[in-house]
Amino acid sequence: MHFSVHKKIRLGFFIAFTVIIAASVFSYLVAKNLLDNAGRLNHAIEVSKRLEVITRQLKEAEAAIRGYNLTKDSTFLDPSMAERSNRIEREYQLLRKITADNPLQQRHLDTLRRLLVIKYQQLKLGGEKSAQLNQLSSVKEGERSMDLIDSKVRDMIRIEEGLVQEKSELFHFFAVMWVPMIFISSLVAIIIGIYSYITLTREFRLQLYIESRMKSYQRDLQQNISLLNKTNQELEQFAYVASHDLQEPLRKISTFSDRLQMKYKEQLPPDASQLIERMVSAVARMRVLINDLLIFSRAGRITPESITQVDMNQLLQEVLSDLEVTLEEKNALVKYDQLPVIEGSDTSFHQLFQNLLANSIKFASPDRRLEIQIHHQLLTGKELGMAKESQWEDTFCRISLEDNGIGFDQAYAERIFLIFQRLHGISEYTGTGIGLAICKKIVDSHNGFIQAYGIPNEGATFVVTLPLKQKQAHPDPKA
Repeated sequence: MHFSVHKKIRLGFFIAFTVIIAASVFSYLVAKNLLDNAGRLNHAIEVSKRLEVITRQLKEAEAAIRGYNLTKDSTFLDPSMAERSNRIEREYQLLRKITADNPLQQRHLDTLRRLLVIKYQQLKLGGEKSAQLNQLSSVKEGERSMDLIDSKVRDMIRIEEGLVQEKSELFHFFAVMWVPMIFISSLVAIIIGIYSYITLTREFRLQLYIESRMKSYQRDLQQNISLLNKTNQELEQFAYVASHDLQEPLRKISTFSDRLQMKYKEQLPPDASQLIERMVSAVARMRVLINDLLIFSRAGRITPESITQVDMNQLLQEVLSDLEVTLEEKNALVKYDQLPVIEGSDTSFHQLFQNLLANSIKFASPDRRLEIQIHHQLLTGKELGMAKESQWEDTFCRISLEDNGIGFDQAYAERIFLIFQRLHGISEYTGTGIGLAICKKIVDSHNGFIQAYGIPNEGATFVVTLPLKQKQAHPDPKA
């Protein structure tokens, strides 16, 4: 499966970002375990320190009592047993506070409390003179009590050391994994960075090459456009001059044939008169064809200055007024909606609808009254389905002109918009086959669309779709 350069770079950066995040999380865990280990070590030191203070105070108190019993010197009892007990109590309460999060240590402290109470009583009795009678038994009881306290203190210290050891092992595990993780993540980041640099460099060089080729193509295209514009101007000048030059011989032929008929009509045999009539008819058709060619060459040539707000209702009424005579001859009925205002060339729109209506009148069915219905619908470019993506937000007006004439086969729907294309012979219907080609040229010049739909012997529908606003630049009339 082929991946584009952008996808490869995006995937590479995603992998690098994932690796960096994983390394960051791992580093955070290492740092957190280090801090936890340091905190646990400090906690163990603090507990050991307090326990050591308690045992030292107890042993000093016990030594003071023994010294007093041996020397009878009251200075050994300074400070008093009560003061010493208060000091031990303060240390005990501090132990309670710093081990509040450890239920096992709290239970050991409960046991230690009971042992300390017993020891307090022994120290208190040992400091009284009445207790000197049974010194031997008091010493033994004190040693046993002190042994129990030492044992409990060692148990509490072992618990703290065990917790420190547990934290140390976890920290050691993360510390061992941390170095390879950092090395691997750094290696992956370096590889991806080198790959990205190489890929971007290659892409940049390719982009420069494409830009240079595009500039070359643009220069060639500009030259071709200039050449095409020059050629079009020459063709238009040729068509205009040729058309006008053809008019003069036609006028002479027409004039001479008229004189010939008027002066020698009685002398000419029937065959000659018929030939002259056919010649006059051919001249008339030639004159119509030349005029239509001139109209076609000018159709759709709009400039920014010719673009105005066209009231389509008023324009349609003017077209119907121009076709009033032919509509009455066909006894035609025209129905139309209230059309919107559309930007465009008033003259071109007039010619567009006049040709479409004239086409419906020409191909009216002889078996029924001609009916023409004109409807419209406003759509966005996206709803239209034919507009470019840049025109999806623009508003279009779809105007449908439907008649009940002779119709046509849908297979010829595209052909009828080509110049000189006729579906019927000249003997059946007059015309040069240019009218609908002019309509298409006008619609195209206004950035619109035109389609035709027909059913033989039932009628035809022409759909003209025009944007309400002309946003694109209009072609130069000389182009």
